[in-house]
Amino acid sequence: MTNEDNNPHQPARELFDVLGLAYEKAFAASEAHHASLRWLLGEMAPRSRVLDVGSGTGRPTAETLSAAGHDVLGIDISPVMVKIATRQVPEAEFRCADIHAVPLDDASFDAVCLYFSLLQMSREEQSRLVTRLVRALRPGGHMVLATVPVDVEGVEVVFMDQPVRATSFGRDDFIAMITRAGLTVRAERSLMFTPSRPGAEPEPHLFLHCRRD
Repeated sequence: MTNEDNNPHQPARELFDVLGLAYEKAFAASEAHHASLRWLLGEMAPRSRVLDVGSGTGRPTAETLSAAGHDVLGIDISPVMVKIATRQVPEAEFRCADIHAVPLDDASFDAVCLYFSLLQMSREEQSRLVTRLVRALRPGGHMVLATVPVDVEGVEVVFMDQPVRATSFGRDDFIAMITRAGLTVRAERSLMFTPSRPGAEPEPHLFLHCRRD
């Protein structure tokens, strides 16, 4: 048995290995995601160093930030996603790794992106990871987060025709969690978004634009 077989986050790897570009196509029309990136671009100094957690296919996050001249490191647990991202966004760097096991130096990034990357982690893991990511931000650095703000824990759902075990927080508890980690919410947007695929249902999305205290 390999270390990968023992990885508790293996289901997330398997899910996104299967989804690949289909995930990008389903969510490419999210205007709120693009607006969030515009907000971040307006806050960062030139040539900022950015960590993109759960970087997926590299679009739109790494592509948008790299095109603006920033130094982007994307981390994703799916080798399929990393391969796609490396091909689509050659200006950025991508690594296939479990973010929980990646060493992160304190104050080593100017910004961190965390778009829908927490939903297959336990609440304890989500809280612990956000705290680590805040420490990896320089003082005054920015973090943008997006999640599905529903009060569920370990619930079996079907996501893009694939079985998934999902955990999340309601809006107030999610904000409380990131505030305890050391972030100040500077802007917030809640909306319903319908993925671009047959039979998709509207789902709640919450985007938060934050700063390290």
